[in-house]
Amino acid sequence: MARKLVRQVPIKSDGDVFHEILKERPHHISNMSPAHIQGCALHEGDWGKVGSVTFWSYTHDGKEKVAKAMTEAVDEASKSVTYKVIEGDLMQLYKSFVITVHGDTRGMNNLVTWTFQYEKLNDACGDPNSLMDLCVNVTKDIEAHHLK
Repeated sequence: MARKLVRQVPIKSDGDVFHEILKERPHHISNMSPAHIQGCALHEGDWGKVGSVTFWSYTHDGKEKVAKAMTEAVDEASKSVTYKVIEGDLMQLYKSFVITVHGDTRGMNNLVTWTFQYEKLNDACGDPNSLMDLCVNVTKDIEAHHLK
């Protein structure tokens, strides 16, 4: 059964900054949030292009983890990027896992919205709440980096 988890993070920065980083410069996130993201390498395609494949190294719940993700969609109008996880630690818990990050700029009210769409391998698998917390913390780290 497919599930969905959504969290919005208010930011002071422009949502365009997040869209550009997650689309074209995700390999810079490790410099902005080194406690959470250790690296992002391009394996196939070009940064910011649908079909490109990236390999992520990150720390989740105190453990080193990895994920290989394909860029599934890039929407300039809504400032969103969608990644489909195709290999890595998450695939030990979930049949499918798709992450969409959306930067929304409305005057002084700017938000970054993270959406996880996933299907558990079995009922014993928990929901990815702590992974969502990690994404919220990465968002805050990126913002702090840009507000310096």
